[in-house]
Amino acid sequence: MKRSRINEIMGAADDMIRSHGFTLPPFAYWSVDEFRQRKEEARAVIDARCGWDITDYGAGDFDQMGLFLFTLRNGRLADLQRGGGMCYAEKLLISRQEQLSPMHTHVIKAEDIINRGGATLVVELFGSDNQGKFSGDRGGAVWCDGIRREFSPGEKLKFAPGESVTLMPGDWHAFWGEGGDVLIGEVSTVNDDETDNIFREPIGRFAKIEEDEQPTHLLVSDYRSQLA
Repeated sequence: MKRSRINEIMGAADDMIRSHGFTLPPFAYWSVDEFRQRKEEARAVIDARCGWDITDYGAGDFDQMGLFLFTLRNGRLADLQRGGGMCYAEKLLISRQEQLSPMHTHVIKAEDIINRGGATLVVELFGSDNQGKFSGDRGGAVWCDGIRREFSPGEKLKFAPGESVTLMPGDWHAFWGEGGDVLIGEVSTVNDDETDNIFREPIGRFAKIEEDEQPTHLLVSDYRSQLA
């Protein structure tokens, strides 16, 4: 992805988020220079990889397969492992109309996916085999707003604003917006986007960036190179 395109997506996403009554935290708007100057006081933000995240999954066609994310808060894996402390994470996502977030699952993370506003959110679901791998002939059960719901393999569940689904490790899922763009909330256990996204197809989690202009704000994937 070109950096100019990423900057454009950031601006449009911020407008949509604000239009639904949400406001991002102050560090979201730091310039690259300010982030560098304040990196020690922002160490928890950096280590937890909170912030802007825009991906085309390495496929080079964001409009067809991609996702906007902003990690608002993220806990500590050590706390999760010992069973106490900051065991949670929260994100805002935007799925554009017919923009695919491809089929994947998580080994550790359980998550509530919430339609916070906009159009209809479509979630396609499959179950796992005995080793947790994708199984095209298995369904299962999920909780939609706390109500148990059985699903058949490949069933596409639809969620209007305010509705949600709880996905457990091993629930294979893909999602997109139907009828327009969707603002999505994600509330989960500790999030590790580097190791805990298992895709059905051999794709990457993060975009490869062509630096055709300066970043408006850093992505979480910039932290290592820009804040070392």
